[in-house]
Amino acid sequence: MKKLLASLAAVTLAVVAGVSLSAEAGGSFSKSSCTFNGKKLYGKIQEVSSFPDVKVQVVSSFPDVKVQKVSSFPDKCGQWQMVTSFPDTKVQFVTSFPDVKVQYVTSFPGAN
Repeated sequence: MKKLLASLAAVTLAVVAGVSLSAEAGGSFSKSSCTFNGKKLYGKIQEVSSFPDVKVQVVSSFPDVKVQKVSSFPDKCGQWQMVTSFPDTKVQFVTSFPDVKVQYVTSFPGAN
């Protein structure tokens, strides 16, 4: 009986751990705060090849966020100042399985 309860407890723990990991791996985009898993989709952005905060795919239609590259004051949703150090958010550009899809624009940046 004790072995059965221990096995049941181990299975329950494994299922709960799996659910929390999969929820974290999927992540969530918040249109209202312009964030993905709490990481800002505006501000100082650094492109990295590994260990990103957000995986981004550049698209020509149906983006999650319209991005405008700026040279200073990136304080609105979708305004990115590309930097090589001290970023607010690190992004990796991918061609498939992105966390967020972006479209580059010259005006009117923001979440769709």
